[in-house]
Order: sequence, then structure tokens, then C-alpha cells
Amino acid sequence: MEDVSLTYTGIMKKGNEKIVRVRFTRNGEKDFAEGVIPGGKIETSQGFSDKELASLSFYLKANTKEICQKAKEISGLRGFLRG
Repeated sequence: MEDVSLTYTGIMKKGNEKIVRVRFTRNGEKDFAEGVIPGGKIETSQGFSDKELASLSFYLKANTKEICQKAKEISGLRGFLRG
């Protein structure tokens, strides 16, 4: 896949579960896929093929630990700014 960008949220709560929302974009955000970890499920998408979506889901599952670590830094910064 060419020129795909990844962004993610800080850690959020969904019920009793802690999640991170992840967004993949390309072509100036014309094509996008939004997923959630843990689980690596792609919830919404536009412009990516089924094969590409499977690859993005695999990427989320394989990199959950690293993405969560980075998301904790975002969450920690938000707490610092509020204080």
C-alpha cells in the first residue's frame, strides 16, 4: 500500500474496556479505514480493497502493544494539560 498515514486517539473508555481508535488515510483522506484496538477490527472504510483491509487489521493486531504505549503518552499529556 502506498502512502498510507496512521493516526490514533489517546486511550478511551468504552464501557469497562479501554480502547484506542485508529484511522488509516491516503489520497488526501479520500480513502480511509477506521479501526479499534484491542481486537484490530476495522469498523468503517472507504476506498480500500478487502485485501488491504485485511492487511490493516493484521497490522493493528500485530502492533497493538506499540500503539497502546503511544496512546498512553497522549492520554498522559491530556491529564497534564488539564492539571
